[in-house]
Amino acid sequence: MQKIEPYIQPMAAGSPEAQSADLKMDNIATLKALFPELLTERIVNGKAETAINVDVLKQLVGDTTASDTEEKYGLNWHGKRRARQIALTPSTGTLRPCPEDSVDWDTTQNLMIEGDNLEVLKLLQKSYTGKVKLIYIDPPYNTGKDFVYPDNFQDNIKNYLELTGQVQGGRKISSNTEASGRFHTDWLNMMYPRLRLARNLLRDDGVIFISIDDGESANLQAVLNEIFGEENFQANISWQKRYTRSNNTIDFTTVVEHILVYSKTDDFSVNLLERTREADSRYSNPDNDSRGPWKGASLLNPATPDRRPNLCYPIQNPNTGKITNPTTNAWRRSREEFHKLQSDGRLYWGSNGEQAVPAIKMFLSEAREITPINFWEHGYAGNTDDGTRDLRELLGEKVFDNPKPVQLIERVLEHGADEDSVILDFFAGSGTTGNAVFCRNAADQGHKRFILVQLPEPIDSDLQRSSADFCDRIKRPKTIAEITKERMRRAGEKVRADNPLFAGDMGFRVFKLDTSNIRAWSPNRDDLEGSLLANIEHVQPGRSDIDVLYELLLKLGLDLCVPIEARQIAGKTVHSIGGGVLMACLESRIAVTDAEALALGMAAWRKEQAPAGDTTAVFRDSAFDDDVSKTNLSLMLQQSGISQVRSL
Repeated sequence: MQKIEPYIQPMAAGSPEAQSADLKMDNIATLKALFPELLTERIVNGKAETAINVDVLKQLVGDTTASDTEEKYGLNWHGKRRARQIALTPSTGTLRPCPEDSVDWDTTQNLMIEGDNLEVLKLLQKSYTGKVKLIYIDPPYNTGKDFVYPDNFQDNIKNYLELTGQVQGGRKISSNTEASGRFHTDWLNMMYPRLRLARNLLRDDGVIFISIDDGESANLQAVLNEIFGEENFQANISWQKRYTRSNNTIDFTTVVEHILVYSKTDDFSVNLLERTREADSRYSNPDNDSRGPWKGASLLNPATPDRRPNLCYPIQNPNTGKITNPTTNAWRRSREEFHKLQSDGRLYWGSNGEQAVPAIKMFLSEAREITPINFWEHGYAGNTDDGTRDLRELLGEKVFDNPKPVQLIERVLEHGADEDSVILDFFAGSGTTGNAVFCRNAADQGHKRFILVQLPEPIDSDLQRSSADFCDRIKRPKTIAEITKERMRRAGEKVRADNPLFAGDMGFRVFKLDTSNIRAWSPNRDDLEGSLLANIEHVQPGRSDIDVLYELLLKLGLDLCVPIEARQIAGKTVHSIGGGVLMACLESRIAVTDAEALALGMAAWRKEQAPAGDTTAVFRDSAFDDDVSKTNLSLMLQQSGISQVRSL
């Protein structure tokens, strides 16, 4: 018999459902399932807390002598433990929808998210873990210039709001100079938690490509070896970013950058390149063979006849009747294989048919596809001049210094993605990755979708005059994220104009990082009565129903592009998300007399949609006149098969 809970369960600001995924507890649960003897308890601030018995863990792996204090191989730096911890700390923020900044909001599957990527990556954990096929990032290189990701491990959302001028405080961007004594440390502390979170999002056959220069490439590779596993290292690609020599340097001119490639598991396999006549000019068809172009392979074996006597036999030219015996070299094929090639028309005796030793025809149509190499020259993957040109053609002027070329990211997608991949770039910059996804979809008729994340970093009007002027001209705030969005708008228009027969997705939904819509209990000790009255409504003032709906999607693990429908039931607006997986009525008042009709209508709509799993129903806690109406509605919904009933 189904157990029926008598009350609607509250979804408070501190409840697990109102936060991003708790990766620490997920890890503990996994360990508990595998090795329950690992778990123990410790007292922290007078409270019992689950902990891992490290001594037992060592015994399970056969290590009875090693100590945590022993020296270990690997990269260590000050703050690494803290950086690891911040990756495990859930976020209580949310992503607020911005249809007015978006393109094709109702139909697009692409996302552009404004916010600190550390918090955004946390918020994406429930909805996108194990769903991303390819990640490409071009993180800020550690050049000693301004550094815009100085994580405050206590309240990173407050950092973000201060940085973008949304709250008072005006915290300055810190400088990460070599004189600070923490030059590499600060950069590693910034990258480490982001890479930890990013790995969770990858599919088992997923892969990450990271552009980096010489300054941190060795450290980055050491970090990636730890997070992804050295066995999952795929390549260190040298990309020829410029093709001309510069005499402005006093030592070596740098003409390449690195692209480090790591897979999540050994399920990944790189996409090979299709062989074409353009890709390999050695193929031709001088005898008009119906099987298409071919290239000739030698019949001669490097081994001498005395070393391979079994491969020595006379061959006869069918055109002249002349017989040839091996002299200095044996043949590559056995007598049986030779006669099979002859009968199959796979031997070429020359243009006049009089060659004494034929060539073996190797057909292009049967050739193995081309494996990629780890040197990408500028003709294959573009260069920084191409990147500048790409952006200037879209925006009409140079507003970014040395953006990555679209051609480079197209090569990344060609080698690492499939036609239906989710592509993530959480250092989106000018938006080259999204532009490349549009172009590749138009080229291969694919359905790849992107998630771009970019900090709305303020543009300095003095140091970045062209960027600031551009934002003024398009009447947008002076931030990098605004340039990203504008590029994506224009890139979609251009790709659609260049490919009029392509009807694919050229839009994107914009979301912005913010504090949760669910109000946390924060009493004023000098006015407890006023605090109680102010907290009757649990939704933050100024937040819309659509804000709350998308927070529910995130916190319940649904895709941010999942369909949302609305229907009037018993005079109330009810939203159905994901075909009935989530149903929400966020009306400000639900009377006792409304309960039965509302519950029956919601149950009927759920039955009509027939979702595969359970349905969660959500209401405003303050909407109910009293506990009676709340209880009645909860009981009727649960009796109708909607077992998860929550209130905000």
